[in-house]
Amino acid sequence: MRAKLHVPIDAYKQLSELITEANNRNARLKTSMKFGVLVFPGSNCDHDAYYVIESAARQPVTFLWHESHDLENCDAILVPGGFAYGDYLRTGAIAKFAPIMEQVSHFAAGGGLVLGICNGFQILCEAGLLPGALLRNAGLKYVCKPVRLRVEATDSPFSSTLREGDVLEIPIGHMEGNYYCDPRTLANLQRDRRVVFRYCTGEGQITREANPNGSLDNIAGICNEGRNILGMMPHPDRSADPILGMNDGFKIFESMVGALAHK
Repeated sequence: MRAKLHVPIDAYKQLSELITEANNRNARLKTSMKFGVLVFPGSNCDHDAYYVIESAARQPVTFLWHESHDLENCDAILVPGGFAYGDYLRTGAIAKFAPIMEQVSHFAAGGGLVLGICNGFQILCEAGLLPGALLRNAGLKYVCKPVRLRVEATDSPFSSTLREGDVLEIPIGHMEGNYYCDPRTLANLQRDRRVVFRYCTGEGQITREANPNGSLDNIAGICNEGRNILGMMPHPDRSADPILGMNDGFKIFESMVGALAHK
Protein backbone atom coordinates (compact mmCIF):
# COMPACT_ATOMS: atom_id res chain seq x y z
CA MET A 1 0.00 0.00 0.00
CA ARG A 2 1.46 3.35 -1.10
CA ALA A 3 2.03 5.82 1.72
CA LYS A 4 0.31 9.16 1.46
CA LEU A 5 2.46 12.26 1.38
CA HIS A 6 1.09 15.01 3.60
CA VAL A 7 2.17 18.51 2.62
CA PRO A 8 1.33 21.40 4.98
CA ILE A 9 -1.27 23.80 3.56
CA ASP A 10 1.16 26.70 4.09
CA ALA A 11 3.64 25.01 1.75
CA TYR A 12 0.99 24.78 -0.97
CA LYS A 13 0.20 28.45 -0.46
CA GLN A 14 3.87 29.43 -0.60
CA LEU A 15 4.42 27.37 -3.76
CA SER A 16 1.35 28.91 -5.37
CA GLU A 17 2.61 32.41 -4.60
CA LEU A 18 6.03 31.58 -6.07
CA ILE A 19 4.46 30.27 -9.28
CA THR A 20 2.23 33.33 -9.57
CA GLU A 21 5.19 35.65 -9.02
CA ALA A 22 7.24 33.80 -11.65
CA ASN A 23 4.40 33.95 -14.17
CA ASN A 24 3.93 37.65 -13.56
CA ARG A 25 7.67 38.22 -13.95
CA ASN A 26 7.74 36.30 -17.22
CA ALA A 27 4.75 38.24 -18.47
CA ARG A 28 6.52 41.50 -17.68
CA LEU A 29 9.67 40.33 -19.43
CA LYS A 30 7.75 39.46 -22.60
CA THR A 31 6.36 43.00 -22.87
CA SER A 32 9.13 45.01 -21.24
CA MET A 33 10.92 45.75 -24.51
CA LYS A 34 8.10 46.02 -27.00
CA PHE A 35 8.90 48.54 -29.73
CA GLY A 36 6.41 50.41 -31.89
CA VAL A 37 7.26 51.72 -35.38
CA LEU A 38 5.03 54.52 -36.66
CA VAL A 39 3.71 54.23 -40.20
CA PHE A 40 2.66 57.32 -42.18
CA PRO A 41 1.38 57.51 -45.77
CA GLY A 42 4.42 57.07 -47.99
CA SER A 43 6.65 55.56 -45.30
CA ASN A 44 9.52 53.51 -46.70
CA CYS A 45 11.94 53.15 -43.80
CA ASP A 46 9.39 51.73 -41.38
CA HIS A 47 10.34 48.22 -42.50
CA ASP A 48 14.05 48.98 -42.02
CA ALA A 49 13.37 49.99 -38.41
CA TYR A 50 11.10 46.98 -37.88
CA TYR A 51 13.77 44.62 -39.22
CA VAL A 52 16.45 46.01 -36.92
CA ILE A 53 14.33 45.48 -33.82
CA GLU A 54 12.99 42.06 -34.81
CA SER A 55 16.03 40.46 -36.43
CA ALA A 56 19.04 42.31 -35.00
CA ALA A 57 17.90 43.41 -31.54
CA ARG A 58 15.56 40.37 -31.29
CA GLN A 59 12.80 42.22 -29.48
CA PRO A 60 9.02 42.31 -29.96
CA VAL A 61 7.95 45.03 -32.40
CA THR A 62 4.73 46.19 -34.03
CA PHE A 63 3.66 48.72 -36.65
CA LEU A 64 1.49 51.64 -35.46
CA TRP A 65 -0.67 53.29 -38.11
CA HIS A 66 -0.72 57.09 -38.03
CA GLU A 67 -4.49 57.24 -37.48
CA SER A 68 -4.37 54.98 -34.42
CA HIS A 69 -5.04 56.25 -30.89
CA ASP A 70 -3.36 53.24 -29.29
CA LEU A 71 0.36 52.65 -28.70
CA GLU A 72 -0.44 49.01 -27.89
CA ASN A 73 1.55 48.97 -24.63
CA CYS A 74 4.83 49.68 -26.40
CA ASP A 75 7.82 50.63 -24.26
CA ALA A 76 9.74 52.45 -26.98
CA ILE A 77 8.59 54.29 -30.08
CA LEU A 78 10.48 54.71 -33.35
CA VAL A 79 9.47 57.52 -35.71
CA PRO A 80 11.20 56.31 -38.88
CA GLY A 81 12.51 58.24 -41.85
CA GLY A 82 12.04 57.90 -45.55
CA PHE A 83 8.57 59.37 -46.10
CA ALA A 84 7.44 62.66 -47.58
CA TYR A 85 4.07 63.08 -45.87
CA GLY A 86 3.33 66.83 -45.88
CA ASP A 87 6.56 67.90 -47.56
CA TYR A 88 4.61 70.21 -49.87
CA LEU A 89 3.96 72.41 -46.82
CA ARG A 90 6.93 71.75 -44.57
CA THR A 91 8.36 68.39 -43.63
CA GLY A 92 6.58 67.03 -40.58
CA ALA A 93 4.10 69.91 -40.38
CA ILE A 94 1.18 67.67 -41.39
CA ALA A 95 2.41 64.50 -39.71
CA LYS A 96 2.49 66.20 -36.31
CA PHE A 97 -1.33 66.37 -36.39
CA ALA A 98 -1.72 62.61 -36.79
CA PRO A 99 -3.71 61.02 -33.92
CA ILE A 100 -0.80 58.72 -33.07
CA MET A 101 1.44 61.74 -32.36
CA GLU A 102 -0.83 62.89 -29.53
CA GLN A 103 -0.30 59.50 -27.93
CA VAL A 104 3.45 59.70 -28.54
CA SER A 105 3.53 63.10 -26.81
CA HIS A 106 1.76 61.69 -23.73
CA PHE A 107 4.05 58.67 -23.79
CA ALA A 108 7.18 60.83 -23.96
CA ALA A 109 5.92 63.11 -21.18
CA GLY A 110 5.77 60.02 -18.96
CA GLY A 111 9.40 59.16 -19.68
CA GLY A 112 8.89 56.72 -22.57
CA LEU A 113 11.75 56.32 -25.05
CA VAL A 114 11.18 57.96 -28.44
CA LEU A 115 13.68 57.86 -31.31
CA GLY A 116 13.07 59.99 -34.40
CA ILE A 117 15.19 59.23 -37.46
CA CYS A 118 15.58 61.62 -40.43
CA ASN A 119 11.98 62.65 -41.25
CA GLY A 120 11.14 61.36 -37.78
CA PHE A 121 13.53 63.97 -36.35
CA GLN A 122 11.70 66.63 -38.36
CA ILE A 123 8.34 65.48 -36.99
CA LEU A 124 9.59 65.55 -33.38
CA CYS A 125 10.71 69.14 -33.88
CA GLU A 126 7.43 70.14 -35.55
CA ALA A 127 5.50 68.49 -32.71
CA GLY A 128 7.45 70.46 -30.11
CA LEU A 129 9.04 67.37 -28.58
CA LEU A 130 12.48 68.66 -29.55
CA PRO A 131 13.60 72.27 -30.08
CA GLY A 132 14.65 73.82 -33.36
CA ALA A 133 13.82 72.98 -36.95
CA LEU A 134 15.28 71.20 -39.97
CA LEU A 135 15.86 73.44 -43.00
CA ARG A 136 16.84 72.77 -46.60
CA ASN A 137 20.39 71.53 -46.97
CA ALA A 138 23.09 74.07 -47.72
CA GLY A 139 23.42 74.03 -51.48
CA LEU A 140 19.75 72.98 -51.81
CA LYS A 141 20.66 69.48 -52.94
CA TYR A 142 19.58 66.05 -51.75
CA VAL A 143 22.47 64.34 -49.99
CA CYS A 144 22.83 60.56 -49.75
CA LYS A 145 26.11 59.08 -48.51
CA PRO A 146 27.85 57.60 -45.46
CA VAL A 147 28.99 60.20 -42.93
CA ARG A 148 30.91 60.15 -39.67
CA LEU A 149 29.43 61.14 -36.33
CA ARG A 150 31.26 61.89 -33.11
CA VAL A 151 29.60 60.78 -29.90
CA GLU A 152 29.27 63.87 -27.69
CA ALA A 153 27.22 62.52 -24.77
CA THR A 154 26.79 59.01 -23.40
CA ASP A 155 24.39 59.75 -20.54
CA SER A 156 21.28 58.96 -22.56
CA PRO A 157 19.33 55.73 -23.20
CA PHE A 158 20.39 55.99 -26.85
CA SER A 159 24.15 56.24 -26.38
CA SER A 160 24.96 54.44 -23.13
CA THR A 161 26.87 51.62 -24.86
CA LEU A 162 29.12 54.16 -26.59
CA ARG A 163 32.10 56.15 -25.40
CA GLU A 164 32.45 59.88 -25.63
CA GLY A 165 34.58 60.69 -28.67
CA ASP A 166 33.71 57.48 -30.53
CA VAL A 167 33.37 57.96 -34.28
CA LEU A 168 30.47 56.15 -35.97
CA GLU A 169 29.89 55.61 -39.67
CA ILE A 170 26.19 55.97 -40.50
CA PRO A 171 24.52 56.95 -43.81
CA ILE A 172 22.32 59.94 -44.50
CA GLY A 173 19.65 60.50 -47.16
CA HIS A 174 17.80 63.80 -46.91
CA MET A 175 16.94 67.13 -48.48
CA GLU A 176 16.09 68.97 -45.26
CA GLY A 177 18.65 67.99 -42.65
CA ASN A 178 20.09 71.39 -41.89
CA TYR A 179 19.44 71.75 -38.14
CA TYR A 180 18.73 75.28 -36.94
CA CYS A 181 17.71 76.91 -33.66
CA ASP A 182 17.99 80.35 -32.09
CA PRO A 183 21.17 81.29 -30.15
CA ARG A 184 19.54 80.86 -26.74
CA THR A 185 18.33 77.35 -27.58
CA LEU A 186 21.77 76.43 -28.93
CA ALA A 187 23.40 77.68 -25.74
CA ASN A 188 21.00 75.55 -23.68
CA LEU A 189 21.72 72.47 -25.80
CA GLN A 190 25.45 72.98 -25.38
CA ARG A 191 25.25 73.74 -21.66
CA ASP A 192 23.11 70.69 -20.88
CA ARG A 193 25.12 68.38 -23.18
CA ARG A 194 22.02 67.61 -25.20
CA VAL A 195 23.91 67.49 -28.49
CA VAL A 196 24.40 63.72 -28.64
CA PHE A 197 26.00 63.46 -32.11
CA ARG A 198 27.95 65.87 -34.33
CA TYR A 199 29.16 65.44 -37.89
CA CYS A 200 32.93 64.94 -37.94
CA THR A 201 35.88 63.69 -39.97
CA GLY A 202 37.08 60.10 -39.81
CA GLU A 203 39.53 61.26 -37.15
CA GLY A 204 36.79 62.82 -35.04
CA GLN A 205 37.48 66.45 -35.92
CA ILE A 206 34.49 68.80 -36.05
CA THR A 207 35.05 70.72 -39.29
CA ARG A 208 32.99 72.62 -41.82
CA GLU A 209 34.01 70.15 -44.52
CA ALA A 210 32.64 67.24 -42.48
CA ASN A 211 29.21 68.91 -42.26
CA PRO A 212 27.08 67.47 -45.11
CA ASN A 213 24.11 69.82 -44.88
CA GLY A 214 25.13 73.08 -43.17
CA SER A 215 23.67 72.02 -39.82
CA LEU A 216 24.26 74.52 -37.01
CA ASP A 217 27.24 73.55 -34.83
CA ASN A 218 27.59 70.36 -36.94
CA ILE A 219 24.59 68.95 -35.05
CA ALA A 220 23.50 65.49 -36.21
CA GLY A 221 21.38 64.50 -33.21
CA ILE A 222 19.93 66.06 -30.05
CA CYS A 223 17.90 64.93 -27.06
CA ASN A 224 15.29 66.61 -24.88
CA GLU A 225 15.81 67.83 -21.31
CA GLY A 226 14.65 64.50 -19.89
CA ARG A 227 17.03 62.68 -22.28
CA ASN A 228 14.32 60.16 -23.21
CA ILE A 229 13.71 61.61 -26.69
CA LEU A 230 16.38 61.58 -29.39
CA GLY A 231 16.17 63.01 -32.88
CA MET A 232 18.93 62.30 -35.38
CA MET A 233 19.24 62.92 -39.09
CA PRO A 234 21.55 59.99 -40.03
CA HIS A 235 19.96 56.53 -40.38
CA PRO A 236 21.11 54.01 -37.73
CA ASP A 237 18.49 51.63 -39.14
CA ARG A 238 20.43 51.55 -42.42
CA SER A 239 23.68 50.65 -40.70
CA ALA A 240 22.67 48.03 -38.15
CA ASP A 241 23.59 44.80 -39.93
CA PRO A 242 27.01 43.66 -41.28
CA ILE A 243 25.30 42.66 -44.54
CA LEU A 244 24.81 46.39 -45.20
CA GLY A 245 28.55 47.00 -45.01
CA MET A 246 28.30 48.97 -41.77
CA ASN A 247 26.75 48.21 -38.40
CA ASP A 248 27.64 51.15 -36.13
CA GLY A 249 23.97 52.13 -36.07
CA PHE A 250 23.07 49.00 -34.14
CA LYS A 251 24.84 50.42 -31.08
CA ILE A 252 22.05 52.98 -30.71
CA PHE A 253 19.35 50.30 -30.66
CA GLU A 254 21.51 48.20 -28.36
CA SER A 255 21.64 51.12 -25.94
CA MET A 256 17.85 51.42 -26.02
CA VAL A 257 17.39 47.72 -25.27
CA GLY A 258 19.84 48.00 -22.37
CA ALA A 259 18.03 51.03 -20.98
CA LEU A 260 14.68 49.26 -21.11
CA ALA A 261 16.10 46.14 -19.49
CA HIS A 262 17.18 48.19 -16.47
CA LYS A 263 13.92 50.10 -16.07
